Amino acid sequence: MLDSEPRGSNTFVSTPNLDKLANEGVILENHIVSATCSPSRSALMTGRYPIRTGFWKGNLDRDEEFGLGLDETLMPEMLRRNGYRTHGVGKWHLGMYSWDHTPVKRGFETWFGLYLAQQDYFTHKTVDGIDFRDNYENVNGEVVDNVRSDLEGQYSTHLFTNRSVELIQAHDQNEPLFLYLAYTSAHTPHQAPQEDVEKFAANISTNNTDFLKRKKYSTMISIMDDGIGKVVNALNEKGMKENTVLVFTSDNGAGLIGSNYPLRGGKRSFFEGGVRGASFVYSPRLEKTGYTNTNLHHVTDWYATFQKLVGDKPDQHEKPQLEIDGIDIWKSLSEGEPCREEVLYELRDPSKRLDYTGKNARDLARAYPVSLNTSSTTIQLPYDDMKPLKSSNYAQDFFAIRWKNWKLLTGTGLTVHGWSSPTGQADEYEKFSDENGKFHNWTIVSGTFLYNLSVDVREKFNLADDHPDIVKKLLEKRQGYMDKVKIISVRNHDKDGVSLVDGVWKPWV
Repeated sequence: MLDSEPRGSNTFVSTPNLDKLANEGVILENHIVSATCSPSRSALMTGRYPIRTGFWKGNLDRDEEFGLGLDETLMPEMLRRNGYRTHGVGKWHLGMYSWDHTPVKRGFETWFGLYLAQQDYFTHKTVDGIDFRDNYENVNGEVVDNVRSDLEGQYSTHLFTNRSVELIQAHDQNEPLFLYLAYTSAHTPHQAPQEDVEKFAANISTNNTDFLKRKKYSTMISIMDDGIGKVVNALNEKGMKENTVLVFTSDNGAGLIGSNYPLRGGKRSFFEGGVRGASFVYSPRLEKTGYTNTNLHHVTDWYATFQKLVGDKPDQHEKPQLEIDGIDIWKSLSEGEPCREEVLYELRDPSKRLDYTGKNARDLARAYPVSLNTSSTTIQLPYDDMKPLKSSNYAQDFFAIRWKNWKLLTGTGLTVHGWSSPTGQADEYEKFSDENGKFHNWTIVSGTFLYNLSVDVREKFNLADDHPDIVKKLLEKRQGYMDKVKIISVRNHDKDGVSLVDGVWKPWV
């Protein structure tokens, strides 16, 4: 998994290794993730929608007492109990407030990388603290916390690649291997070694600030691509490639500096540009390859698919496995068979938040309730009313779902974006207008939106008023999902600064 991959920027980003793997594998045209980092990663690791795990509330803050519940059986736990060696490299972002929530207590034998959302690519610091681990569990079941401050100055993407190659080279082929490589590229901050900028982005003009940023952004992706090439070469040299299933996906759409062309929106938006992951699967074990699969898939499906491939029997293990939402999609990938008709994009309801955001957020959201009629009117929310809140996410009250080719977005607190160009140039960004004729790059709105993605993948034509029957049918599904939403009762933060100890981010509970 990688961070915030662009779709339409291949005109200026060099990715020969990804291109080759995708073209020789199966490109997933309708692979749905979440609109931000933590929810997508929680869905991948558990096979469960974010509404079930509490990650419907969005990304984790660095000092937040929240994480994947210890009753969840994560993918590395499931694979490890079936004899797999399990190693994690890169970004976690699923909770670190206690050691029990960190990767080596969640099924990974080793973890090399960061616990939090992002960091400087050279200093490996988040704000004022180092967050770079080389951890494992000792024979007593204790986490050995090896903070790698000695790696300061070395580019993290190169470090992640090198560790992954080392793990493959050292692996005993008598045992199966699960390697989770979660690059931080191309998440902010946009940084790259100058020699790599000159190597990978010499073709990009520097005649304005936008392109100066774009040179580094594209270089970050090219460095990652180069690293993936080295990982695949290591698999090939070890004789492991022929029996490997390699899954590539972003955790959300690209931000404004990237391009999701031709799709609408980007990161933090539940329009297609924010939630269609740039995704493919490569494996010599696939029967049909070299094509684009248009079936509907969700990031939760990888859990169910791997579980079936390895022959895991969840009912035969001591730790109960919670109900999953993913389905086995191997035949869909390998043979092109249709699989699922429905995907929940997101459901947020402030009645399920009983935490410190409190009454103000719920009252604000209820002032703009979920629309249960077919009105397609768009109302811009009063941004000034949201300023006292830490994030407008706390006032969101909406439902987003896809059924076949119909997609419904309804409620309040919806982040609406325009359309990026094939190159992602800022001066080519296509804005949208509100009911007053004002144009926006993005805004927060209330309303009901219905799109037919089979003929309108760019989501330009709201058909809510034209198809009240479809709107009604999709709204009727809402309560079934509401019944599964995990209530967030406690979401405390470290108010005493104990999570930052001697310049290092550490668990504090």
